[in-house]
Amino acid sequence: MSDSNLTMERALSDADIAQLTDRIEAAQTNAKAIPKLTEDFPAMTLGDAYAVQLQLLRRWVGAGRRQVGWKAGLTSKAKMDQMGVRVPTVGFLLADFFRPEASVVATNDLVHPRVECEVAFVTKAELAGPDLTREQVLAATDFVVPAIEVIDSRFAGFKFDLQSVVADNSSSARYVTGGRARLPADVDLATLGVVLEKNGEPVAMGSSAAVAGHPADAVALVVKVLHEIGERLPAGSFVMSGGITEAIAVQPGDHVCARFQELGSVGFRLG
Repeated sequence: MSDSNLTMERALSDADIAQLTDRIEAAQTNAKAIPKLTEDFPAMTLGDAYAVQLQLLRRWVGAGRRQVGWKAGLTSKAKMDQMGVRVPTVGFLLADFFRPEASVVATNDLVHPRVECEVAFVTKAELAGPDLTREQVLAATDFVVPAIEVIDSRFAGFKFDLQSVVADNSSSARYVTGGRARLPADVDLATLGVVLEKNGEPVAMGSSAAVAGHPADAVALVVKVLHEIGERLPAGSFVMSGGITEAIAVQPGDHVCARFQELGSVGFRLG
């Protein structure tokens, strides 16, 4: 990527990629923490990490699971600075990651569950290429909804590096949507406030401007990363634009609720 210190060049062999995909798939399927991947493969690049992620996606789609879209990770300036990047990571979203609002979201199949508030986009036109504008993203958006993402890093001690987290599908796990679907033209997406509550107490709050300056800009960055890895964002995609708040650790029995200005609320219980 020309405006960052990242490259999609590969250093590992196809056999290494297959072995790492096996590790990630087993960790996610069995909810078992593993060491970060670079401990055994120190030469691993970001390009290798996306190769693992895409191989995992192809395996699961080939097994009959359905992709619904993509998510952004590391969209806030603080997270980008922490990881030394200038674009977010992306991860794929499958239909079976979804959990209904007001339901009980199981944690026995997760390793380190955490929750964060996000604005989700549903597209009505394809988006592709490295240089999309905010206006192009908004024009291609059918509607936006409030969402809570349940992220889950599969690495021991919740310790990982950029390559490992990307290979781990950018910590994708579950997502819940609720509130009211709104047309993007009817909402000031740049200034939406949100409060995340856990067990009735506010634990995090923020503004949608924390997400790359504007959630639609975060979607444009997602499409930029997809362009780098040879993917597009088709019409009808569901896109999580990145955490507005920090990720809050949760455990069985917790009830979480995100209250968004103009978009309503979304909540569920952890089981």
